Amino acid sequence: MLRRIVRALFSIYIVATVVFFLLRLLPGNPVEVYIGKLTSNGTPYREAAAQAASLYTFDPNEPLWKQYLDYLWGVAHLDFGKTLAHVSVMGNIGQHLPWTIFSVGGALVISVAVGLLLGMAMAYRRGGILDNLSSAIGSTLYAIPNYLLALLVVAIGSTQLGLFDIADVRGTHTDGVEIGFNATFFGDAVYHAALPMLIYFLTTVGTWALIMKASTVQTLEEDFVMVARARGLGGRRIGSMYVGRNAVLPLVAQIATQAGFVVGGAIFVEYIFNYDGIGGTLYAAINSRDYSLVQGILLIITIVVILANLLADLTYGLLDPRIRTAGKR
Repeated sequence: MLRRIVRALFSIYIVATVVFFLLRLLPGNPVEVYIGKLTSNGTPYREAAAQAASLYTFDPNEPLWKQYLDYLWGVAHLDFGKTLAHVSVMGNIGQHLPWTIFSVGGALVISVAVGLLLGMAMAYRRGGILDNLSSAIGSTLYAIPNYLLALLVVAIGSTQLGLFDIADVRGTHTDGVEIGFNATFFGDAVYHAALPMLIYFLTTVGTWALIMKASTVQTLEEDFVMVARARGLGGRRIGSMYVGRNAVLPLVAQIATQAGFVVGGAIFVEYIFNYDGIGGTLYAAINSRDYSLVQGILLIITIVVILANLLADLTYGLLDPRIRTAGKR
């Protein structure tokens, strides 16, 4: 565990450094981007430069090495600075992150649960209608990018069929609905998150089903399953205690990694539905060259993914006793 923690800290440092320099390789800094927007609307350059200087604390003439050291010092103290709007980066992330966890995280839980159950059913009924139909649909949906499926849902469901009004379902909640722990707010939040969650579910459930099917088929051929059948154990007990538990092992790391990336959300899906999550926030921050906010979001994603992988290692030990005892030999 100590080696893993050191490796995790080193990975965070590498990602932090790469993000810092990649952002500064993008054409234009925050001040130049803001000046470009003003001048494109007819504002004289000197006036636009004066407004940018009074608005932003970012100094484009500051040496890069000093920016880098200040940045690392802030990261070491979990201080990601302030956004271009002079708002705390952590406060901004805390404002938008819960919406992404609610939509993407909820869809991930449903997708994994349905995918694992469907994959086991496909493995037990190989070559049947359920197997062939689910494999075809799952492979097709997996090949479609989630943002493209979102556009198709909007174009067909709203524009062509009129099943819903896109202006009505966009956003995270209806104006006038007070945010709080009550049934009214929860129902409204589910209503607005339904379409993004549907997109996430459709584009991922097929993957989990196909992986679980392959893992279950391999597990069914193991000797311990044959021994369990020879002992006369029931099919349901064999499926849950022997087959399912061992078939899910190869998926633990992938599930943990995907759970980590929940923090990143789905940038273009949130943009299409105007969903005020962390993905849409990252998209806007990149466009405005908001270095502090982009760095903060990407580092939070990195930290969560690394912690999720550590959790996956511990989960392996719980599911497979051989891993727990391997280090004692």
